[in-house]
Amino acid sequence: MNLKTFKIGGIHPPEGKEYTEDKPIEIIMPETGALMVFPMSQHIGAPASPIVAKGDRVLLGQKIAEAEAFMCSPIHSSVSGTVKDIKPMLTPGGTMVQSIIIENDGLFEEDPSLGKDTAFESFTREQILDKIKNAGIVGLGGAGFPTHIKLNPPPTDKIDSIIVNAAECEPYLTTDHRVMLEKTDRLVQGLAIMLKLHPGAHGYIAIENNKQNAIDAMVNAVKGYDNISVVALLTKYPQGSEKQLIYAVTGREVGSGKLPASAGCIVDNVDTVLAVERAVCKDRPLMRRIVTFTGDAVNNPGNYQVRIGMNMNDFIKAVGGFKEEPGKIIAGGPMMGKAIYSTDVPFIKTSSALLCLTKEAATLPPESNCIRCGKCVSACPMGLMPLNLNQDALSSDMAAFEAHHGLDCIMCGSCSFVCPAKRHLAQTIIAYRGEVMASKRKK
Repeated sequence: MNLKTFKIGGIHPPEGKEYTEDKPIEIIMPETGALMVFPMSQHIGAPASPIVAKGDRVLLGQKIAEAEAFMCSPIHSSVSGTVKDIKPMLTPGGTMVQSIIIENDGLFEEDPSLGKDTAFESFTREQILDKIKNAGIVGLGGAGFPTHIKLNPPPTDKIDSIIVNAAECEPYLTTDHRVMLEKTDRLVQGLAIMLKLHPGAHGYIAIENNKQNAIDAMVNAVKGYDNISVVALLTKYPQGSEKQLIYAVTGREVGSGKLPASAGCIVDNVDTVLAVERAVCKDRPLMRRIVTFTGDAVNNPGNYQVRIGMNMNDFIKAVGGFKEEPGKIIAGGPMMGKAIYSTDVPFIKTSSALLCLTKEAATLPPESNCIRCGKCVSACPMGLMPLNLNQDALSSDMAAFEAHHGLDCIMCGSCSFVCPAKRHLAQTIIAYRGEVMASKRKK
């Protein structure tokens, strides 16, 4: 099978997947009496609005927050129990967000509307989109873009390619790999549902070649589908970034500031596609997600299905805790994840992993002066000059930052990884990029 990849840049960091790639998904449930926290912002866009009050009893799968803005997504309870409070709570991103706190009664009594098996072939396009919207599905690969909006772009964007992002290029993460092996047919059905929304479009399941057993499983699963293909990708980071993935699969380039739909493409993460299948075929809202718990500081690295809203401390205790006190805990992977200072926070829709590193592994060498070697330029998959952007950020030169196309940075961290001077390139660029975007929004 001919391996495809993107055009420029890219790196090959240590994979770290050996900890968990052979570990089947285990289900971890919250204990009776556990406090489940549901932040109103678990997606890109406006926060959802609570539709329950303190003292209310809620059911498993019941909608507890409504999407009142266009760019928003509703939120559902992942347990049955009593609403104890609605107040700001700390989230994995380090911010305080208005949240609904529910005490789990341990009964997991379901909303009567859940669990109705249906054949999606009988649904209209509008019915499918409504089910996805009402299920509160957002991109589970990290960004949290509401899926019903992504699947319904403006009529001027003619979609002919729907790509399942199964590259899973981020080191240590293996949840997508396990889903492809364990929920193969359901993943294909989820893609078939999405293709029904865009008649004539072709579906692609794009997988890096370090997951050959997943490639074999998906090739076998799509037999009989003339509108779905499996694409084998060269293992190279950041292969799973949308623009790089689209180029690898279709040969098309997404313009600066443009969305994939402008190139006729829709890209969705593996677990997102599975959530679409569950919402449309079983009327189940988004209440759980699969996370990789890994790193050299943990006792039992693995892939775990957790309820959204579950406290990370409760989860860590349930799966065996730490071998030693971690020097750093990262929500996500080592390249694009964010270090967190507290695990007294809930899993949210966009929580993909907990990477727990020992103090030795987490220790970084000191930053030194740039030696103008150009390695960061060679590694950048967007063809940018990170050394210049780093200087622009440090000097708060907004005009120069934009002139050097800093807003096109995909925040992959490749530049920092290859820098022999250990410059904090990605960190400064990403932080300043946020400032520039905030300034533009105000204007």
